[in-house]
Amino acid sequence: MINDRIDVNIAGGLDLPLPRMVHVRQRFELFKISSITETVRQEFAKPNIHLKIKPGMSIALGVGSRGVNNIAECVKAVVDEIKALGGKPFVFPAMGSHGGATAEGQKEVLDGYGVTESFIGCPVHSSMEVIEIGKADDGMPVYMDKLASEADAIALVCRIKPHTNFRAPIESGIVKMLTIGMGKIIGASTLHTYGMDMFGVLLPKVAKIIMEKKNFLFGVAMVENAADETALVEVVPSEEVLEREPLLLARAKELMPKLQFEEIDVLVVEKIGKNISGAGMDPNITGRNCRDVEWEMSPHVKKIAVLGLTPETHGNATGLGAADVITMDVYRDLDIAKTYANVITSMYLDGAAIPIIMNDDKAAIQLAVKTVVRVKPEDAKIVRISTTLEVMDLHISENLLPYIESNPEKFEVVSDPEPMKFDAKGKIYPMMAARSHVKA
Repeated sequence: MINDRIDVNIAGGLDLPLPRMVHVRQRFELFKISSITETVRQEFAKPNIHLKIKPGMSIALGVGSRGVNNIAECVKAVVDEIKALGGKPFVFPAMGSHGGATAEGQKEVLDGYGVTESFIGCPVHSSMEVIEIGKADDGMPVYMDKLASEADAIALVCRIKPHTNFRAPIESGIVKMLTIGMGKIIGASTLHTYGMDMFGVLLPKVAKIIMEKKNFLFGVAMVENAADETALVEVVPSEEVLEREPLLLARAKELMPKLQFEEIDVLVVEKIGKNISGAGMDPNITGRNCRDVEWEMSPHVKKIAVLGLTPETHGNATGLGAADVITMDVYRDLDIAKTYANVITSMYLDGAAIPIIMNDDKAAIQLAVKTVVRVKPEDAKIVRISTTLEVMDLHISENLLPYIESNPEKFEVVSDPEPMKFDAKGKIYPMMAARSHVKA
């Protein structure tokens, strides 16, 4: 049993020096659009979009579980355009097993993102009930949300980005939400039994079946820049999804952030969560993925310390197993049922493995530093980030300054070196210039 504190005999203890830290800012291409609402309006003005909507048509609008910047504003703009054309929209969660795989939990996720009936101006209906709409050529059943299936038409609002567990021309976006998100826990589980390494072929095949069986109108694709800002919104008609989504993914990869280092001894991640990444903390940023997943990403990170969960993840700590050390705060906030429901669906059970638990932030960081082999604690190369969505502003150990200063096109030094600051309870002080990942 784990109590409020863990007392463990560590050879030499944890009273070791930590390097001073420097606030730096990474430099990336930061193109962004000026108005979500106006961009959506312009997209709906295209004949191949607005002519799909007929007066009186009921339209199920699927929204996912990621913390996409401006998602509520985008959904509201889409709802307004559908209504202006005489359609009758309602929103439903298209998020597989997230939200604890319950109707209430999935609606709670949408509420947390501001996707509420009062804001978007249409009903929000949540159910985990599905129907089978067909079978793949090998006999695999294809499922979809029952409420959505009963509407005259279906549309989706989603973000296009690289997936956290496989590489293919189509990864996270319209096709994935159409097949896995809209399939709820039953559909998601069915597809995951084939293994994520098959998704590059499997998901487009299943998406074709869904689009043949149901009146899928379009996907509203959002792409973000390295600062988690909306760089692009495009309404992709159903007949162009399989050709257009790979191009949008390529653009998302060009714009996405990264940690511009080759090697990090200790990566300190303040918070992880499902609103941040499907993997809690994005392997595209940390370079570290589940067991048995082929993954060649930089930087090479030797130890990862996770200090907390986001409130928006509601205890779902999927991806925790990619860390080496966590804090007691993380352990206390962990909702086993929600985490297990999501991880079991994915088939990658190590995503819920519980790492070494330390009593506070300071001890977690010190243990991570102490256990890097062949590196003195004071020489450890440390990078601290708020979340894997927020990597513009970093705190880096002073010994990384020569690298930073030799790469002025990648970094800007913001502050002088200062010691890491902790309060009396071992809680680390907030990062300077760290932005919230939940925007109005």
